[in-house]
Amino acid sequence: MQRAVCLAAALLLLPAALAGCAGGPALYTKQFTALFDTVITVKAYAKSQQAFDEWTDDLYGRLQEYHRLFDSYHEYEGMANLCTVNKNGAQAPVQVDGRLLDLLELGVAMGEQTGGKLNIAMGAALSLWSVYRERGLADPDSAALPPDDALQEAMAHADPADIRLDREASTVFLADPALKIDVGAIGKGYAVERAAQEMQESAADYAVDGALINAGGNIRSIGVKPDGTPWVVGVQDPADSGRLLAKAELGGSRALVTSGDYQRYYTVDGVRYAHILDPDTGLPPRYVASVSVLCGDSGQADALSTALFCMPVQEGLALVEALPDTEAMWVASDGTVTYSSGFEAYIAP
Repeated sequence: MQRAVCLAAALLLLPAALAGCAGGPALYTKQFTALFDTVITVKAYAKSQQAFDEWTDDLYGRLQEYHRLFDSYHEYEGMANLCTVNKNGAQAPVQVDGRLLDLLELGVAMGEQTGGKLNIAMGAALSLWSVYRERGLADPDSAALPPDDALQEAMAHADPADIRLDREASTVFLADPALKIDVGAIGKGYAVERAAQEMQESAADYAVDGALINAGGNIRSIGVKPDGTPWVVGVQDPADSGRLLAKAELGGSRALVTSGDYQRYYTVDGVRYAHILDPDTGLPPRYVASVSVLCGDSGQADALSTALFCMPVQEGLALVEALPDTEAMWVASDGTVTYSSGFEAYIAP
């Protein structure tokens, strides 16, 4: 599955052994490594290890189902997923699960909202870059860029208008046979958001009192800590993985998602090329080193962080300021930090 936003935030939490009060819930931690091509870390306060394990088993099952639905490389028995759509969607409309249709509708809508800076129809170009990135990582001395003619051909088949969604029939049709959908910019965040909403409803049944999910930099809080204080997460310095530029408070149900150029990239002739592509050029953008988005929905934050990464800071700032309940933080290559007007209100002391 296309790997999306890089692992860009560190969780600032006390060790489990120090977190619990006598007779109260304790803090437990678990990691998943088989989903969305990333490490997913879950922290939650629960009455017992058993309660935590049962809750996280349920969470894993839900995330696994989203992983399979959004997988563009593998098909699964009894399921028409994104891979099925990319293989068969140009021949006839493919009937899909409503959750996959929801994701694609979100992708199209966020593309329109961001002036095309999020484009889920760029699968062909992203796959081309992925091939050259993997070759370059395997043999740095022979690292090369995709040929311009091949890239232009891939970008000629990246019009989101060719993705035809039918809500009533729950189908997807691809009007361009060479178009491939890629949801790497939104799939993980959307899956975390939906799973978090579902698990929040059942948290009391499992005796879980507050949780935090970190799916490779897509961070979503579920409630607050038992003492009523918010979760605190850190935004990494793109130039120094051991340094945090800011600590943000996530109270209630909030999400913080970071996109950057410093985790998934390769180097050609001394120049770094990140995995995120500007829909206008088909090339990795160079406006900033990272963008972090804080809002109430992990799927929207995932989409926005990618889109903002492909814009000049001032253009992105204008977009964020026009959106309700949304804040952002930009880090330039020289370390300059820019905040939206309300972001600093979330910075932890």
